[in-house]
Amino acid sequence: MKNIVSSEEEHLYSAEPITESARSLITAMQQLRGAQQRQEARSLDHSGLHSQDLRALRYIVQADRSGQPISPKDLITMLNTSSANVTNVIDRLVKKSLVTRDPHPTDRRARFLKPTGVAINEVDAAFEEHHAALISAANSISRADAETTSRVLASLTAALNDVA
Repeated sequence: MKNIVSSEEEHLYSAEPITESARSLITAMQQLRGAQQRQEARSLDHSGLHSQDLRALRYIVQADRSGQPISPKDLITMLNTSSANVTNVIDRLVKKSLVTRDPHPTDRRARFLKPTGVAINEVDAAFEEHHAALISAANSISRADAETTSRVLASLTAALNDVA
């Protein structure tokens, strides 16, 4: 007998999809979401960081890779949290030697956040298997299927954003 936890990735909501193909699509999306959540949990376990700390570290590494300076103020927006919480996150990352606070070139009161080499390695190790699996699966899909899937996902994303 299934319990609610083992049925979580099935469509169990009040408004049922009208067609079997819509039901199949919703189920596939929920299964993908479940797989992403399990991967997030594995990444957190691997990193040993708090969820918000790992998210902040990912943003800092991504900004560094794209050559964009990132400040604590940017993290407030990205993490959708308070300045006090971001200060605590940054303090923990600095204490673990994952991030440095570097001086702003023109504003001596401001600081930019830079990932250390250890941080970059941590983020890569936490997510590389996940990203490699996604890229491999995406690369194996035909161009037509990938284009159709992209349109469908964009439509579903827009629908969710409309109610957000």
